[in-house]
Amino acid sequence: SIMKQIEIKTEYIKHDAFMKFAGAVMSGGEAKELVKQGEVRVNGEVCPQRGKKLFGGETVEVHNNEFKVVKSCSW
Repeated sequence: SIMKQIEIKTEYIKHDAFMKFAGAVMSGGEAKELVKQGEVRVNGEVCPQRGKKLFGGETVEVHNNEFKVVKSCSW
């Protein structure tokens, strides 16, 4: 699968919000359900933690899609 780079303008983003923002899920509820079921990997490891903060460079895997958090440079 191709890793999609998703740019964030904040210091971090919570992974359920990130999945919705990236288009990996339709809703925050779906994201929470997938986390609960162990379907979400952060940096290659199953992440059972709800509301985990993601920073630039971290990766999220869900539904065989991979996303990378890219911090936009705001000078």
